[in-house]
Amino acid sequence: MSFTTLGLSEPLLRAIAEQGYNEPTPIQKQAIPVILNKQDVLAGAQTGTGKTAGFTLPLLQNLSDNTQPKGSRHVRALILTPTRELAAQVGESVKTYGKYLPLTSAIIFGGVSINPQIATLRRGVDILIATPGRLLDHVGQKTLDLSHVECLILDEADRMLDMGFIHDIKKVLALLPKKRQSLLFSATFSNEIKAMADNLLNAPVLIEVARRNTSSEQVTQIVHPVDRERKRELLSSLIKKGDWKQVLVFTRTKHGANRLTEQLGKDGITAAAIHGNKSQTARTNALANFKQGTVRVLVATDIAARGIDIDQLPHVVNFELPNVPEDYVHRIGRTGRAGNFGEAMSLVCVDEFELLRNIEKLIKRPIEKVVIKEFTPDPSIKAEPIQQKSRGRSGNNGGGHSGSGERSKPRTSSSERGRTHSKSTQSQASRRRG
Repeated sequence: MSFTTLGLSEPLLRAIAEQGYNEPTPIQKQAIPVILNKQDVLAGAQTGTGKTAGFTLPLLQNLSDNTQPKGSRHVRALILTPTRELAAQVGESVKTYGKYLPLTSAIIFGGVSINPQIATLRRGVDILIATPGRLLDHVGQKTLDLSHVECLILDEADRMLDMGFIHDIKKVLALLPKKRQSLLFSATFSNEIKAMADNLLNAPVLIEVARRNTSSEQVTQIVHPVDRERKRELLSSLIKKGDWKQVLVFTRTKHGANRLTEQLGKDGITAAAIHGNKSQTARTNALANFKQGTVRVLVATDIAARGIDIDQLPHVVNFELPNVPEDYVHRIGRTGRAGNFGEAMSLVCVDEFELLRNIEKLIKRPIEKVVIKEFTPDPSIKAEPIQQKSRGRSGNNGGGHSGSGERSKPRTSSSERGRTHSKSTQSQASRRRG
């Protein structure tokens, strides 16, 4: 099957061809015809399977087939993402595939000034890509009207729930027309995702191109047992001996990411950290330098890594295993993308054996353990408890407030930061996010 058989228009096919794509991925084959038919969708797909194009292409066609009246400036499609990086990635996809269509788009997220965004919205946009926090800031300042949205897309819905966005999502839904098309995309499914789908979607078509919560077959997974104090030494050894040119490394906390970046620098390995406490400019520069090869190692927290889309990223390393098993699937999904093969290594100390068992239980397979002789763990070292801090407050996910406009709270928390629309509160919110 080729893209020409999916019912896409000539301008879209031309843009696809310019990107060098000939054959749609499984998620694209299934999702595009359904979305073109204006049906709601609940889609589960591993990262790197082409799901962004799977919803971007038919969205662009549906909007271009039914153009707005001349002079209308209403937002017609809303795409919600959990992080800035993912918003930027989706926004780039919309621009790339829609380059030959008379549609406008904009990206809004926190961590940058709100004023240019206000100016863009006043000019009018067809497609808006946004993180929930900054979106509601605009609603509160009355710079955004969502009452004419024809299509809502929730991308990485599982991560939005993990980050505590459920209350914000409910607020957004209350602002949208009842009659609309809704699409929910999630790399993993859970009972919470099913509950959200029941409330959000109308007779959705279920699209699932892989077993739930499974890791990609394109990724080779290895565990290297090592003492906790020798992890950095082992990581440097692997990078140097393997002559790795590009490796994405995950830590559990923002502080850990900063510390590891400094240590790698002392080992003569160029590295940069990316997490929620970094300014948007620093995050953008770090990612650009990593893609260009001027930075060899990108050290990231889980939330900051959403949206890192590099087709041929060869190596992912779990310097520390995540507390939430599903995050492991997301992490290693950064490699083995777009049909390429990748390698995911986890440096596991005695403290993390229970986390490893939970991951293996989730993915329903054991991960090969390879002991590197010179880093053989000391059996006399006893396990120490891993401090379980609340998400966002501890920096576990790299997506707390800190000017990002991205919220991060425990999934089980019923608390919600109050939001009023008084002038003083809006001003404070703008300073926090802008």
